Amino acid sequence: MRGTRVLAVALAATLIGGSALLFPPDALAQPAKPKKPAARSDAPAPKPEEDEKNQPVTVDADQMESMQKEGLVIFTGNVVARQNNSVQYADRTEVYLDPKGDRIIRTVSVGNVRIITKDCRIGTAKRAEYYDAEQRVVLIGTARVWQEDNVVTGDRITIYLAEERSVVQSGNQERVKAVFYPKSPDGRKSDRPKVSGPFPCP
Repeated sequence: MRGTRVLAVALAATLIGGSALLFPPDALAQPAKPKKPAARSDAPAPKPEEDEKNQPVTVDADQMESMQKEGLVIFTGNVVARQNNSVQYADRTEVYLDPKGDRIIRTVSVGNVRIITKDCRIGTAKRAEYYDAEQRVVLIGTARVWQEDNVVTGDRITIYLAEERSVVQSGNQERVKAVFYPKSPDGRKSDRPKVSGPFPCP
């Protein structure tokens, strides 16, 4: 239980039944106050990528190990991480925190890696690295991404979650490949992987 308590204190996390809800630090900085009518302001609205970063991250796993000095939390066994309608599955996920322990810097996931983005891109790879500041996911090793029936493959695929953009890179042995299917009237589907669990894609 010591590891669980450390995570709850360092990350302001709520732990329920083997899951950890990691809140952005601003959420617990002050007690909740009654809402007041919105006042007109000339201040610019927050950028979409800022909203993305301030969403809580929920992680479910069979086991969690927290190393406070290293700023590292390791989840193993059927790991499912969710943030703002994006989902990531893996056998093992390492979460690296900032020196204060209240914000995620990056994560590294390995083993049966699958991701589903909020705009319904589905990806698989041997390894996934997520960088919170840039809202960027890098799929490494036999990387493949589907969107509807279209698929691209490469050694490394970088997905920018706050943008409708991705970059596919080839490795030493293989070139980048892409297959684009025209939409057929019979509604034929391609062989994209079936991903279990809640996600926004049909």
